[in-house]
Amino acid sequence: MEKIIISGVAAVYIVQQLTHWDLLAPLLGSLVFIAIALLLPKLKGMTLWLTAAFIVVGASFMLLRGADARDWFEAAGINVTIVTLFFFAPLFGIPVRLPSYADALKRFYELNLRSKNALFAGTQLLTQIMGVFINVGSIPVVYQMVFVKPQPGMSQLLANAMNRGFAGAIFWSPYFAAMTLVTSSLGLAWSSILPYMLGLAVLSLLVSWMVDFRELRQVQAEAEPPPQQSVEREGEPEKGAFPLGLGIYLTAAIAVILMLERTVSLPMVLLICMTAVVYPLIWCFFKKEMAVYRQGLNNHLTVTLPALQKEITLFLAAGFFSGSIGATGFGSAVPALLEQIPLPIVFTFSLFTVALIAGTSLIGLHPIVLVTILAGGIDPLSVHISPEYFAVLLLGSWGLSNPISPASAVNNLLAGLLKKTVFEEAAPNYKFAGWMAAVLIIYLLIISDLVS
Repeated sequence: MEKIIISGVAAVYIVQQLTHWDLLAPLLGSLVFIAIALLLPKLKGMTLWLTAAFIVVGASFMLLRGADARDWFEAAGINVTIVTLFFFAPLFGIPVRLPSYADALKRFYELNLRSKNALFAGTQLLTQIMGVFINVGSIPVVYQMVFVKPQPGMSQLLANAMNRGFAGAIFWSPYFAAMTLVTSSLGLAWSSILPYMLGLAVLSLLVSWMVDFRELRQVQAEAEPPPQQSVEREGEPEKGAFPLGLGIYLTAAIAVILMLERTVSLPMVLLICMTAVVYPLIWCFFKKEMAVYRQGLNNHLTVTLPALQKEITLFLAAGFFSGSIGATGFGSAVPALLEQIPLPIVFTFSLFTVALIAGTSLIGLHPIVLVTILAGGIDPLSVHISPEYFAVLLLGSWGLSNPISPASAVNNLLAGLLKKTVFEEAAPNYKFAGWMAAVLIIYLLIISDLVS
């Protein structure tokens, strides 16, 4: 029943976007409330309490201002774009897991990333690239490659690299909930902020290496000389080259989205959904790997979607809460308060946003909650910034907050793999998040003229 309702939400949203039929709004809002009601009893711990609080407080706001049925349905539908993305975007990851690509990547790691610095930087970069397409699935994929043999003294450093690599993917991936939420709320094209987000992703690699440089140097000094390179076997890629087919697939996937965004007048989410259905299927067909595609599709429907029920429920509830709070005057109150501070409001608002999102993430609140409220409740012009500046600020804050959040899926996954608590896994990233926050503020001030 849960899968049917979630599928219904995605299907009705797509039809609504294609037909612009207003009568579908009540149906979509009703499906959202039904989905929350069905999934809420399955939640546990902090997620349960947060979701319930969003629904109760949001409903109270709606009742206090005497909202009509249309307002309720519109508030409920704020984050349905994310549910639609969850339903389709993981299909991009099916060809990435082709056995030939996985074997070539393992050999690439073994033969090319011999020094500790190269291993650290390579792990973070590969996690970022893979994360763009397969989201949290990038963590076990890269983990299996990195730890195919023991890595003395490097376990936590490599976990840091994977964690921060995933944060880098949040900055610029068009397939993530973060990008969908921010660009749809602010009415922006993904391509309009892509150059700035790619720049921030590169900076995250440099900041990460700088933060752990001393420890990397110590581990490198204690390491034994690397073993001699093994003789290549016939038919294997020369010197463990990065698999060309995988590189073409990943590059073309981004190029297709960019081309469609510029040539087809449809919302970004619909373009991603259509491409996610067609592109991986065509790739696997011509690679004669349809068995892998069928297995991946079945795994998506039976494993991935059920595993996302917690996030789906929380995101829908956060959207409803954001819609309800939008009419309380929150959007105008924040600029009025910040204007009392004797500093430029652009700087104070940027600092306020980063501190709020990172601070609440540190204590276990998912970044989507604050990002949904800020993106939907504050007019960027009221704080003297452009929508593009606001988007970079929100995405940057979300990305740097993810490695320090005990609620993040990546920290929980790495904690299980390394047999640590989630707080032990998050703690080594506090310094990284602090430096990235400072870099983000400076970066925004530097590019402010470009994004204005």
